[in-house]
Amino acid sequence: MLEVHDLRVSYGPIQAVRGVSFSVAKGEIVALLGANGAGKSSILKAFMGIAPRSAGRISFAGEAVERADTASIVRRGLTLVPEGRRVFSQLSVLENLKIGAAANRQLRGRTLENCERMYALFPKLAERRDQLAGSLSGGEQQMLAIARALMSEPRMLLLDEPSLGLAPNVVDQIFDFLKALQKQDIALLIVEQNAETALDIAARGLVLAQGRIGKEGASAALRADEELQRLYLGAG
Repeated sequence: MLEVHDLRVSYGPIQAVRGVSFSVAKGEIVALLGANGAGKSSILKAFMGIAPRSAGRISFAGEAVERADTASIVRRGLTLVPEGRRVFSQLSVLENLKIGAAANRQLRGRTLENCERMYALFPKLAERRDQLAGSLSGGEQQMLAIARALMSEPRMLLLDEPSLGLAPNVVDQIFDFLKALQKQDIALLIVEQNAETALDIAARGLVLAQGRIGKEGASAALRADEELQRLYLGAG
């Protein structure tokens, strides 16, 4: 589904990502872990064409996208749920969802149908469809951010810190929903500080350090890794 080879991202003289290579298969969930500043968010933004890709090849669904703009990448089926949710606070829940649909012009005829589908997935949003997004709780805003991304009918979601600032019980609800997306063959690449939660639903993980992948493997193996436990899982 997604293949990246020797990806490099630079902000002027600063190299944020230094030759990263990996792949994500159709319907697979992969966790991208690491400390703040490791380059995780830069990788997601590079996939979407909103970070300066200085080198590397990116292929999505068999097509090269390293030179594509954001709109065409979304039309191909790759969508980002950004860190901090970034909902449009002065617009209603329904208006936010419609903006998600507008990202893929080919689907505009199904906008209302897809809104109803989102309301079925997230009943809280149905109750608040006319409410301003800025008045929602943090968990509800995260649900809205995910639903807005799903309005473009993606084949893969990139999620940047979906648990950030949320209560533990809300985090559990969000990750239960993300796990359920596998049944729709939607692949997920999840950037998370909460490594344990991410590895609970991911098949495997990649650990980024200073812009490079330092460790990778099956989630069970990473959870048993003493260094990873000490650094990211709160052990020791």
